[in-house]
Amino acid sequence: MKNDFEPVVDHRFNLRGDWGFVDCQVLKIEPLRTLSYSWEAYGLESVVIWTLTPTSKGTNLRMEQSGFRPEQEQAYRGAKMGWGNFFAKLEQVLARDA
Repeated sequence: MKNDFEPVVDHRFNLRGDWGFVDCQVLKIEPLRTLSYSWEAYGLESVVIWTLTPTSKGTNLRMEQSGFRPEQEQAYRGAKMGWGNFFAKLEQVLARDA
């Protein structure tokens, strides 16, 4: 599958995981600062926000996914595990490139 992401507000794109596909739409973009997009899959309609903040030692990366309803506990647990795995792999890549 090709990478169809474009950093343009309202652009629609798809992400793929081992468990399926996610329909997304860019909601907000501030170059080198913030990226926000909708995340819709299996009845979950949420928002993912990535924020970069410069520090004296580099850059902090923050990711937040919001919009889980109380009855979506399984989706919440799955996202928590999935994002944990993603960030563990990202740390390994960054450590190799440091």
